Amino acid sequence: MARLSRDTKLETREARARLKVRGEPYWRQIHPGLFVGYRKGKTGGVWWVRTHAEDPASDRVRRASYTKRRLALADDTADSDGENVLTYAQAQRLAIAITEGDALPAGKKVAAGYTVTDAFEDYLADYKARGKDWRGAELTLEAHVRPDIGKATLSKLTAERLRGWLNRLAVTDAEDPDTVRKKRATANRIWNTVKAALNFAYRNGKVETDRSWRMVKPFRGVDLPRVAYLTPPEAKRLLNACEPDFRALVHGALLTGCRYGELTRMEVGDFDPGTGKIFARFTKSGRPRHVPLSAEGVAFFTRQTAGKKHGELMFPRADGEHWGKAHQHRRIKAACAGAGIEPAVSFHILRHTYGAALAGAGVPLKVIAEALGHADTRITERHYGHISEEYVARQVRANLPSFGFEPGNVVTLP
Repeated sequence: MARLSRDTKLETREARARLKVRGEPYWRQIHPGLFVGYRKGKTGGVWWVRTHAEDPASDRVRRASYTKRRLALADDTADSDGENVLTYAQAQRLAIAITEGDALPAGKKVAAGYTVTDAFEDYLADYKARGKDWRGAELTLEAHVRPDIGKATLSKLTAERLRGWLNRLAVTDAEDPDTVRKKRATANRIWNTVKAALNFAYRNGKVETDRSWRMVKPFRGVDLPRVAYLTPPEAKRLLNACEPDFRALVHGALLTGCRYGELTRMEVGDFDPGTGKIFARFTKSGRPRHVPLSAEGVAFFTRQTAGKKHGELMFPRADGEHWGKAHQHRRIKAACAGAGIEPAVSFHILRHTYGAALAGAGVPLKVIAEALGHADTRITERHYGHISEEYVARQVRANLPSFGFEPGNVVTLP
């Protein structure tokens, strides 16, 4: 067996803890054409192996031709068991054994008969364990996955079958281009959820390769962002039309950009008047965030928390009870009718209104993404990029000086 390599950045869990989280593993060459990688996640890491093909004509390693596969979890949060959790040295030994043709340990064999439904159910279980909103994914499983491709074995799943399934999701009898676009956009959203479940299975060693679904591309040019938002006069009319207990909830959404579920689970102690921030503990992504408040926001939450205990609800109903998961629908519709807002907006549009107001004021999209809790600026750009562009255009028109050129002043020299 080849000699093991040393790497101070990978050898110990303390050293690996100092590495940045990223999707691409930190690779270390341990033998010509053979690399061991450490993929750093938010809750721990995973060992990978990468092998490069050789060029028969020159006996050199062809850098552009390689294969990679998952080995096991790294011993970041649990001690090594020699099979499912490995140290850096053990990961090297397993990588070398694989390239030398040795049999894989029993724990490393892909799951026989593991189906798309199995993958989706494991993905849902992980979603639930992380406290994320899993109901939409479960509906996708029951309505679109289980009846069609649910019984397909992952190891035999082909790109052709997945592509055919995706095309069937987008089929519509309508000839209206907008209806066709919406149908394809819905198919793309379903595909994104399914692909996430398949990737979860691949990362956990349930299938040898993810090549079949990497080859399937979503429909292009159909995922246009929904950019509806309220103007300041509309928002003011909406607040005036709300019932008192619901008005506080709507006002809180406009001042923070928080989702309905984040606001209804917020407690009095989540407001910090000293820093002028509100703490959203229960978020869609599972990553809590502190939202900075404007002067109006600080004054609002000061009134909202006055005389209340630390653990009381920030936004109780008039009867003192919690808001339910769908209690906002009827209330927001009635308020829109009273405010003359047609068509009626959903509660989520209040979040868009917050983001649009910041973008229109020239706030950088990175800052807006942080305030809204987006993982990066891609979603922010989709929804608010055009508004930022309008702000830039206004600033250019207002501030670009005149250079004094007038066509009538130009005389051709003899």
